[in-house]
Amino acid sequence: MTARLKDEYLKQVVPELQSRLGVKNAMQLPKLQKIVLSIGLGEAIQNAKALESAERDLATVSGQHPVITRAKKSVAAFKLRSGMPIGVMVTLRGKRMYDFFDRLVNVVLPRFRDFRGLSPDSFDGRGNYNLGIREQIVFPEIDYDKIDRVRGLQVTIITTAKRDSEARSLLELMGMPLRKN
Repeated sequence: MTARLKDEYLKQVVPELQSRLGVKNAMQLPKLQKIVLSIGLGEAIQNAKALESAERDLATVSGQHPVITRAKKSVAAFKLRSGMPIGVMVTLRGKRMYDFFDRLVNVVLPRFRDFRGLSPDSFDGRGNYNLGIREQIVFPEIDYDKIDRVRGLQVTIITTAKRDSEARSLLELMGMPLRKN
């Protein structure tokens, strides 16, 4: 069974993108490649339970077991040694990626208070979009009574677009509420 958003991409977004970008071959069009969710935990140095809690929250949100990220360098000022666990991340591809993107656009973003659209300045110059979410409790899967602390998470949407303008067109057509400049 395919994701609802992937069907919409194939049936509605592809023809519209072809006309917007002036591309004849549909294989040259940009598409979603992967979505990376990550939580950085500076507090994990003192509190090992924080890592478990963040891992559980990220697994609940993504539907996939996260990987623990470790420090690459030692930083004496932060009491950090190389190899210490400092965060968790998960990479979504395929059906899970489309399902997460669908939930993000249609359920999570409308739950923000005073939401007027996402910043169009968060593209990285290579067709990828970064979004910071301050509270994990905006996801309906997270039970507010079971969290130990409110944490933020980073959502990175990686596309096959070469330029930001192509990626912006793709994300807008897929329902991403980007603000107008």
